Amino acid sequence: MKSMDISQIKQENKQYVLHSWSKQKNVDPKTISKAEGVFFWDETDKKYIDMCSQLVYLNVGHQHPKLLEEFKHIGEIPLAAPGFATASKAALARKIIEAAPANMAKVFFTSGGAESNDHAIKMARMVTGRYKVFSRYRSYHGATFGAGNLTGESRRFEAEPGIPGFIKFDTPYLYREVVDFSSEEEATQFYLARLKNQLLYEGPQSIAAVFIEPIPGSNGVLIPPKGYLEGVRALCDEFGILMICDEVMTGFGRTGKMFAVDHFNFEPDMITFAKGVTSGYAPLGGVIVSDKVANYFDDHVLMTGLTYSGHTVCTQIGCTTLDIYQEENLIEHAAKVGEQLAKRLEQLLSFNSVGNVRHIGLFAAIELVKDKTTKQPIIEYGMDYGKDKVGLMSKFISLLSENGFYTYSHESSVIIAPPLVITEHQLNEAMDLFEKTLIQFEQQYLFTDQTLLTK
Repeated sequence: MKSMDISQIKQENKQYVLHSWSKQKNVDPKTISKAEGVFFWDETDKKYIDMCSQLVYLNVGHQHPKLLEEFKHIGEIPLAAPGFATASKAALARKIIEAAPANMAKVFFTSGGAESNDHAIKMARMVTGRYKVFSRYRSYHGATFGAGNLTGESRRFEAEPGIPGFIKFDTPYLYREVVDFSSEEEATQFYLARLKNQLLYEGPQSIAAVFIEPIPGSNGVLIPPKGYLEGVRALCDEFGILMICDEVMTGFGRTGKMFAVDHFNFEPDMITFAKGVTSGYAPLGGVIVSDKVANYFDDHVLMTGLTYSGHTVCTQIGCTTLDIYQEENLIEHAAKVGEQLAKRLEQLLSFNSVGNVRHIGLFAAIELVKDKTTKQPIIEYGMDYGKDKVGLMSKFISLLSENGFYTYSHESSVIIAPPLVITEHQLNEAMDLFEKTLIQFEQQYLFTDQTLLTK
């Protein structure tokens, strides 16, 4: 494609492109002029540290030389419809199964995370002969119609009225729970008892799957209390329900292990993935299925599919990405640097505006509040996407960007999810910027102008 100058890019972008989750008249995005590792530069040559991996996918960093080299050989890779066997599709499926929990057997490839979740729903209904699907409030599973019905926060509303059979249950969110639990174990018992009641009320014989993010991502990196996920697994086993884990964000090293489920003592029936499998260098996702699910389709037709399932170029990029994880020990590196991130995050609790921090590996959220005693959030639940009249969180994210720290927020939580290649030195530099910005934010917006807090 011929090169365009910045003004032309911006003009044509404004004229022809619809941007997600935005009022179009307000859209004025920067352009990325160059990038390397954990950094990128905009059209003014301003430098940013990418502390959310663009959209929590750029695990191996910008412009990784091995992936750039792989793209030079795209012409050598023949395109093939899904019905053909290809080297890259077979190799990537094998690599994923070798890295996945021991009960996993096969991979169905898609083009992205929402598609993966849609196909997993259909598979669960086929295997069980049931139609109801449980998923949680404070979850995000994608914006397609099926994934939108799975989603348990405000971004699902435009997919409603929805598909019959989608049931929501509560996500453990101990920081904002009204019950004062004496321990994580007590909280687990409480939430599991409520879930079991819902399963019974809905009729277990009609429930195909419990669909769950092991660690909800955009909704604030909500770490489950001890024993919770294992307890959900036990309930699924008790009633013959499939347990499906959405690892679109957490898969491929984000939490310091290959998959988030590896931190816990259970195995799901399916895992959905995307993002980190190619680090965003190519659009690819999929559903990893257990031997139980795979065996079912030996004698039953898999009644789902898509044009780009196992696309040869995308799966080749996936193979190279997984090689990079292994060759550069990025999973272990994420766990090690994640320890330093945890220390820096815990220090933020001394700030008046920081109510809670949550972290695992290089996956974290900082929850901001107006009042630490009452835990009054910066944004009340459901006030995102243009409804926050004061715009405090957008002001904070803008301040971060002005200081060269790039990330995004959801409700009152700021997401911290840098590329897995980040060094401890780079991480500390970034968190210094965060602290500097937090001081500015408190002084300029939170604790000086009381009118902002009461509107």
